Amino acid sequence: MKPNILIMIADDATYNDLTLYGGQNVQTPNIDHLAQQGLVFNRAYLPVAMCNPCRTALYTGLHPVRNGSCWNHSAARPGTKSIPHYLGDLAYRVGLCGKKHVVPAESFPFENVPGIEPSCVHPDPEFNVEGIREFIGRNTDEPFCLITGLIEPHAPWTVGNPGHFDKDTLRLPPYMADTPETREDYAMYLAEIEVLDQEIGEILNVLDETEQADNTLVIFTSEQGSQFPGCKWTNWNTGIHTGFVVRWPGQVSPGRTDAIIQYEDVVPTLIQAAGGDPRAMDFDGVSFLPVLQDGSEDHREYSYFVHNNIPEGPPYPIRSVTDGTYHYIRNLAPDAIYIEKHLMGQNKWHQYWPTWIVDSTFNEHARMVVNRYMHRPAEQLYCMDDDPYEMTNLADDPEYTKEKKLLSAELDRWLKAQGDPGAAIDTEEQWQAAKEGQHFERLV
Repeated sequence: MKPNILIMIADDATYNDLTLYGGQNVQTPNIDHLAQQGLVFNRAYLPVAMCNPCRTALYTGLHPVRNGSCWNHSAARPGTKSIPHYLGDLAYRVGLCGKKHVVPAESFPFENVPGIEPSCVHPDPEFNVEGIREFIGRNTDEPFCLITGLIEPHAPWTVGNPGHFDKDTLRLPPYMADTPETREDYAMYLAEIEVLDQEIGEILNVLDETEQADNTLVIFTSEQGSQFPGCKWTNWNTGIHTGFVVRWPGQVSPGRTDAIIQYEDVVPTLIQAAGGDPRAMDFDGVSFLPVLQDGSEDHREYSYFVHNNIPEGPPYPIRSVTDGTYHYIRNLAPDAIYIEKHLMGQNKWHQYWPTWIVDSTFNEHARMVVNRYMHRPAEQLYCMDDDPYEMTNLADDPEYTKEKKLLSAELDRWLKAQGDPGAAIDTEEQWQAAKEGQHFERLV
């Protein structure tokens, strides 16, 4: 019997702000309960810490250079196929409720399911589960795949109740400057995580009420990191590391795994779970069904990441790779100043950045985090097991020469295999052309 599939995607939730990854500021009982019933991935990644490219990779099983969505607000290459095609060929109904943020339409022909606000910047978003209930219960003899694109905790942070947080005792992560405005905005962001958790609970209740839970493979993912400097729009761990939980009654044993997976692996996994053969298809991702069903932790050896800064700021291309312990980052324009318009320019959403600049004139920690964000060396190396926030760059430490050399060579190999021209694609012209379906030619 083919399983139903439910994928619940948060929006800009830094993975280690969640309690199941050690977060200490906000309670998420529904996500935690799901995690207790399923398999929690300690090393799950997405290829780009931006909404449009990471979702394109999730839905297509292809890395950004191959699928064409290498920038935010860009388009997949013409003719690209995605989940609705692959699972549709296996007799699934494939729907999406909420945020979509992938184009062109012919590459992502989801059935539109009403009930969740599709605009991630709406200040008063709609949320109800009646459309979800109808889609799930429409034909119980026909398997379904439903993606719920939730928009919490994407900025602006306008839902939930930040007033109950004691802002003075919040534990700020080390990549933040400690100002009253930071604590105020952080509380608003945490309040949206509470709303996210409530919505997760309501969606899962529909599965129970329609008696579909026992035959449904459920995935929860937190997407990329939040809209604080050092998370979204970067290649740091708090940007590209995603929370990832899979519950599949009778097939997946509850627990945790250190197997490395990334978003491109999801489509092949779902195809295999549905009885298809992803090996006969041209994916960059590889099915991790053996991790789910057999407890194998031997999946990926490496995970790979890209960042192109257009249109969110001036060019600042980044490429990186991890083996799950060490993370090697190559900044392709290290002499440039990193600028991102949402975090640093939209005071209507974020009040903290100007206070970081002021505090950096007299506060050593504030000065460090501002410099860390805006001025980056050509190479960075971090041990994520010891330094998950990646505050200590080991690239110039001779003790880690072997690790840096190995990962640097692997990154070179992967870029060549992908046909990634690097800095040459991080331009306004390339982004505009891709939006119009005129993508750059790959180097292979």
